[in-house]
Amino acid sequence: MPEPQVQYKEMDAPKTKHILIVEDSPDLQVLLARMFKAEGYPISQAYNGKEALEWLHSTNELPSLILLDIMMPVMDGIEFRQAQKTDPRLSSIPVVVMTADSNARGKTDPLGVSDFIRKPISDIDELFEIVDRLTG
Repeated sequence: MPEPQVQYKEMDAPKTKHILIVEDSPDLQVLLARMFKAEGYPISQAYNGKEALEWLHSTNELPSLILLDIMMPVMDGIEFRQAQKTDPRLSSIPVVVMTADSNARGKTDPLGVSDFIRKPISDIDELFEIVDRLTG
């Protein structure tokens, strides 16, 4: 008897794209991590740009995408992105800025980020669409 053929829809395939969340709000960081983990994304987290750079320099497996807050203590998202762009090993990792700043477009355009989303994040589907597009 022939083996039954199983057909998988693309959405059934496990996601193996790793996301680094750089966000100083513990509550938002936990919420984002839970949402993406529930969808099968491996997650790493940092509370500011300095912590993120230290982690990126210490890991062998770079993330597929960075979700980056702009306004953070120690090293903000702008400083982080400037440092990331000068490092050949890190510069090609796509960055999605998450910010409550009303002038997000003006601040993110010079940074050359892949996309941005305003906080508070009211459209979770939009965030997942951006992440899927950039990690797919």
